[in-house]
Amino acid sequence: MKAIINGRFIVPDKAGRFAVEEGLALFFDETIQKICPAASVSEAERAALEACIDARGAYVAPGFLNVHIHGCVGADTMDDTPEAIRKMQRFQARTGVTSFLPTTMTYDFPTLERAFRHVREAMAREEGARVLGCHMEGPFISPAKKGAQAEKNIAKADFEKIAPYEDIVKIITVAPEELHDQGKFIADCHERGIVVSLGHTAADYETARQAIEQYGAKHITHLFNAMTGLHQRHPGVVGAALDTDANCELIVDNVHIHPAVQRLVYRLKKDHLILITDSLRACGLGDGPSELGGQKVFVKGTLATLEDGTIAGSVLCMNDGLRIFRENTGAPIEEVIEAVTKTPAAELGLYDKLGSLSVGKNADITIFDNALNVQRTIVAGRDAWHA
Repeated sequence: MKAIINGRFIVPDKAGRFAVEEGLALFFDETIQKICPAASVSEAERAALEACIDARGAYVAPGFLNVHIHGCVGADTMDDTPEAIRKMQRFQARTGVTSFLPTTMTYDFPTLERAFRHVREAMAREEGARVLGCHMEGPFISPAKKGAQAEKNIAKADFEKIAPYEDIVKIITVAPEELHDQGKFIADCHERGIVVSLGHTAADYETARQAIEQYGAKHITHLFNAMTGLHQRHPGVVGAALDTDANCELIVDNVHIHPAVQRLVYRLKKDHLILITDSLRACGLGDGPSELGGQKVFVKGTLATLEDGTIAGSVLCMNDGLRIFRENTGAPIEEVIEAVTKTPAAELGLYDKLGSLSVGKNADITIFDNALNVQRTIVAGRDAWHA
């Protein structure tokens, strides 16, 4: 048994909302065993500990979930080698992420199937951050809003193609106007526990709202990016997202979303926000040329673009994104943390296992300072990374 003391613990209150509490002690092995006032811990309990971690006033939070990430440190989900996701696991832990969904691109199905097999292998591996499955971004998207996806690989939605991988695919991004099936594809996904997300879509407001309200596609892939925008007479996919209880991803690097827009979305959607990185293999490598989906990418500072200037994902690390979002919105730290823990875990049907510091849940814990610098990341009770 191990324990953490002297931290500012971000824990659920009686109503289930996150709050900051001090003066606690958290006991854990692979799961969280006890959370109690530190003053009530006996000398015998302290002596029996395998280790006692002194947080020294830092925040102690549930580990972060990243539900949309293509790559980092030179590795990409689409690389046909198990070492790629292993590199991602190790680096994600450095950024406070304890669980993530490696995200595929719009490729032909033989290539996608190779990626799925590598994800399946990684799900059984205990190294760095935990792999929960994958986010399948394409190929069932709109050519008109392909963004940095390769148009030649865009395909008509066919559930039979992903059925053999229903244990792996946890989120799938689709363009609802391309389905033409009265919600059958979305229903097939829901029956297998796959979250359907609207993204890379030219849908109008009515089509998007029908997919959300009637068919149940209550997730939005990188809100504002690669979709119809908000216009006073044509609300678009953005309008449907803001006008419903859909969970909305935001890439908070100040490149994809202006700080003012981040503030507006926070006020409207704070209970339905999921902060993501959408990072490329260039993340963690600095400026220079890179690659995404077989296309050349050029990175300068926080901006990554294709040769034609199209924004191509991000080079954002999760802890940096949380810091940026907190600075832009003034949101309390506990609400920022909910957007990368409780909200995505609940959507994936995993909140009984992870997503909060609660007795019985996985001991997935991130310790960080006021500036969101990660000091230690713990996954299922094991040290995944520490400064």
